[in-house]
Amino acid sequence: MNLTPHFSLSELTASQEATRNHIDNTPAPAIVSNLKRLAGLLEAVRALVDAPITISSGYRSPALNELVGGAANSAHMLGLAADIHTEKLSPGELAGMISESGIVFDQLIDEGRWVHIALSIGVLRRQVLRARFGASGISFVAANIGLEAPVGR
Repeated sequence: MNLTPHFSLSELTASQEATRNHIDNTPAPAIVSNLKRLAGLLEAVRALVDAPITISSGYRSPALNELVGGAANSAHMLGLAADIHTEKLSPGELAGMISESGIVFDQLIDEGRWVHIALSIGVLRRQVLRARFGASGISFVAANIGLEAPVGR
């Protein structure tokens, strides 16, 4: 089922971890509605970069989210977030382009190997963060991401 011209429901719900662990990752109808909003956002990103966008993680059922160590309040579980990348740009460059565009989002995180982009049910904050990886785990810092060189891991 296509949600938009370039994004399908199966693409936004596919998960190798769910398949490997026999987890049902089928979204409820209300979540499919959210996934349509998310696909619309991804269409805007695709048009901005003028290149295909690959989704590495979209919707996650609560069981899948727990398995992969997602946040307890993850927008992925609502069908409102995706981790994306494109062959055309580094994640830092992609995050910079989105941040500097007029695209409206709730949260944008440069996670080093991909970009997390999310919507919300309420007001969209345009919060931009960068993930920092260290010995004690991952932390997120406010970022003024521009078209700068990407931060290494």
